[in-house]
Parts: sequence; structure tokens; C-alpha cells
Amino acid sequence: MQALRLTEIWIYPIKSLGGIRFKQANVFEKGLQYDRRWMLVDEAGKFLTQRVHPIMALFKVSIEGDTLTITHTQIQQSHSVSLHPQLIQQSQPVTIWDDTVLAYEVSETSSQWFSALLGIKCKLVYFPEENNRAVDRRYATTENVSLADGYPFLIIGQASLDDLNSRLEKVVSMNRFRPNFVFTGGNPFEEDAWKEFSIGANRFVGVKPCSRCVLITVDQNTAQKSDEPLRTLSTYRKKDNKIYFGQNLLALNHTVVREGDLITLET
Repeated sequence: MQALRLTEIWIYPIKSLGGIRFKQANVFEKGLQYDRRWMLVDEAGKFLTQRVHPIMALFKVSIEGDTLTITHTQIQQSHSVSLHPQLIQQSQPVTIWDDTVLAYEVSETSSQWFSALLGIKCKLVYFPEENNRAVDRRYATTENVSLADGYPFLIIGQASLDDLNSRLEKVVSMNRFRPNFVFTGGNPFEEDAWKEFSIGANRFVGVKPCSRCVLITVDQNTAQKSDEPLRTLSTYRKKDNKIYFGQNLLALNHTVVREGDLITLET
């Protein structure tokens, strides 16, 4: 049996915009460093995502030094913000699903840039590390999460994607599913059953398989929607009226993970 090995590490600094691949990343309680610490919200403070606004897929991001740069790939306009924003304004309540948390508008300039390109009045907000947002208490005790949908980390096996693509007329990329960790080795969907395990020296625990929605039907290069791969997944990955792909995780300690790290399952 081929060894289980971490092959890709991804973060998504601004919720529902493009991801960045790293060779290594710091593990924090809320998720990988810089992962989903920013978010776009409408005038009511409600989060914006590709589920409703697929055009958000066209915004790609990069990090250089202490700067986060966002680029609209079709019109090649860019905007940059600091990775360590000065929080001068008052915090404001914003909502992600059923959660309300306190965040800070990054700047009027940033909000106006996104509003113009998205065609909807919105704000770019920042969620500081010290601000709390509890993980679903049915599956955790004291842990917090960033602005991700529900959990700090998501892992998917390459074998799981390969299995799905073997059933599709047109293959899809892993970026449809927005994982933090991709690994090779093992069987399709074996991550569903993982409990405690280590990636290199850092220990994690599997919380629950990740239920999927229409966001995975958005092509991350074109922002076009279709009915796949959700339709095909529904034929063999559906349980209790939900469709699952990937495993949500919590971190048991907070060190560093690196591409190439061995994954060790605890018995």
C-alpha cells in the first residue's frame, strides 16, 4: 500500500475568492494562517459567496511579503491590502450562516473597489485572530473557526477526486472543493473514517464528512455554473439528503505542515 503523503496545502484568504498554494503553512486553532480571515459582506452585513455570485471565482489572490493582492482575471485589475491591517474603525456585526461575529471594514477604498467590480454594494471585512467564532458544539468543545463555512480545516484524498472524475464526462479540478490539504495514497474516500492522525508532527482529528452545495458546480476559471459534479456525486455520495466529499478537521496542536509530510493514522 502506498504511503499516505500530504501533496498540496491551500489557503483562501478572502472567503469564496481564489486560493493560494503553499509549500508549508502554520497551523492555528482557527485554521491555517491567513485562511479565510477576510470576507465580503453586503449592506446588511451578510456574507457573499460564489453560491449566489459565481463571478467571485474570477478574483484570484496572491501573497508577497506582508501584502495580499487581489486580481480580477478577466479585466486584469488589481487591488492590494495589508496582511496586518490597522483596525482604526469600530467593529461591526457580520453574519456567516447562523453565526454573527465582530469584524472590521478594511478600508472604504477596498470596499469601493469590490463594489464596482461585483456590481453590488459591499464591504471587505477582516476577522482578527483574537475574535471568537465557535465551531458547532455538536462536534467540538472549545475550538474556534475563522470565516470558513463551519470547520478550520478540510482534507481530500486525490484518490477521491480520481474516483469522481472516472464517472464524469468532463473532469473537474480539486479547486472546486476548496480543500486545505490534499493527499495521495490510500483508497477513495478513506478520509471519511479518519479520526486522530498526524500530518508530519501536527496532530488532527476528523470531525465529520463535509456536505457539499452548488458552489462546487462553479468552474473556478470561467465562473460558469453547470449541474456537475454535484449531480454525479448525488448518485453515490448521498446520505440523509446531503452529499459528502472531503473530511472536516480540528487541529490537536499547532505547529507547521509541509508538502511531502507523511500522514500517520492513529489506531
